[in-house]
Amino acid sequence: MAAPMIINKLSSSVLDASNTARKKKLRDYSKIYVERIGAVLTNQSYSEFFESYLLRNRPCILSSQNTDTWNSRKDWVLQNGQPNFKFLREKFGHACVPVANCKKEKYSSQPKEEKTFSDFLDYWQSYIETGYPDSMDNLYLKDWHFIREFPEYKAYETPCGFTSDWLNEFWDTREDRDDYRFVYMGPKGSWTPFHADVFRSFSWSANICGKKRWIFYPPGEEENLCNKYGHLVYDVNSSDLDDVILYPKYTQVKSRIEIIQEAGEIIYVPSGWHHQVYNLEDTISINHNWLNGCNVDICWQYIKNNLVQVQREIEDCRGMEGWDQQCQLILKASCGIDYEEFLQFMEVIALNRIKLLQNQIKLMTNQSDIHQNEPGKTQGITCNHGNAICVPEEKSTGETKGNNSMSLTIDKGLPMDEGQINHCVFDLHSVQDILSDMICTSEFTSLPECESRANKLILKIEEMINDFL
Repeated sequence: MAAPMIINKLSSSVLDASNTARKKKLRDYSKIYVERIGAVLTNQSYSEFFESYLLRNRPCILSSQNTDTWNSRKDWVLQNGQPNFKFLREKFGHACVPVANCKKEKYSSQPKEEKTFSDFLDYWQSYIETGYPDSMDNLYLKDWHFIREFPEYKAYETPCGFTSDWLNEFWDTREDRDDYRFVYMGPKGSWTPFHADVFRSFSWSANICGKKRWIFYPPGEEENLCNKYGHLVYDVNSSDLDDVILYPKYTQVKSRIEIIQEAGEIIYVPSGWHHQVYNLEDTISINHNWLNGCNVDICWQYIKNNLVQVQREIEDCRGMEGWDQQCQLILKASCGIDYEEFLQFMEVIALNRIKLLQNQIKLMTNQSDIHQNEPGKTQGITCNHGNAICVPEEKSTGETKGNNSMSLTIDKGLPMDEGQINHCVFDLHSVQDILSDMICTSEFTSLPECESRANKLILKIEEMINDFL
């Protein structure tokens, strides 16, 4: 299922945080707690949520009202709150799913194997019926690309606060059609070790049924949770942390946040927040990882940091021919993306928004000509020098439904309103900021044609933004 390009309305104030330096000033982790938002997120409250949580990189929990209408909450759960094993087996039992063993550790992770979904459900029911015995493995179905396998089943709708999703927008354009939309299912006692999310992306996780306990540490605290060899602790509740020789910085930890997520609630995990998660009951959740203009700088810095680590590991080979290219290959294998592919990512996101704004200029010109030729017409497009195009409210947006959107999308035959243009301009500024850093990075400019491509895209972005300013 391809992710549509969602362009919600943003207030003009977000343009004050359009570069990395300004965003960093908003990320204050000195007094952090996980706020609960009782209201349902709507298109009208999107801009406030964007500024309060996404830009500031602060966690929160959305109420179960945001998931009440989802098919997964109706079909996958019995009235007593337990998983509906009968429905799940009949509908999806033939699928092949990745299953981790929570009682085993391998390379600081839980080893996985493939099972049929039906076999996993058989295990799960048996585990419940025998009272979750210590003698049995505790298995956790993780990272199931459910939407990719069952695109016709409308399990959920992405809350509008999370629909500016560059990550899935980009990966849906690729031939391998990977995605970052997952289903997790596990019995009471299953858990995920201490980690931060892929590419240091945002994530959201909705409990379809069951209850989770989350343990959060703000960005920077993870350094105090590494051992003397620089390796992150596997379990933040381990007694190993009391060993001051092995974990010399643990006593410097200042912030540990714990929160219970109830059935139906959605938790938003900001970029770079390390966390550990326990299923307190038999639990099913739907999770997305995503990036956008609020946190793309964190992702780019993470990739750069990973390259530095790769360079250190093969420093003794620096003089060999093709050393830079070899570092990029290892970066791709270890991090999941290299510099050239990240440039592709920026190109897709920027060009999508440039095309959208170009279309709006055409519409603006055409409607302006129509109104000039029709005396007495007073409504339509007017140009505001504060980078906005104003249109009648009821004609500026359309509604979409499905797994990936409950938000505003753009009707190519109708002009965008001011808030939607603000969103496009913010996105373009964010890409431009990354590109500007790329061309100042020697490892990037040494790659064939990458510097030229980045400079060309910067010029296109500048021209497009200037057309609206």
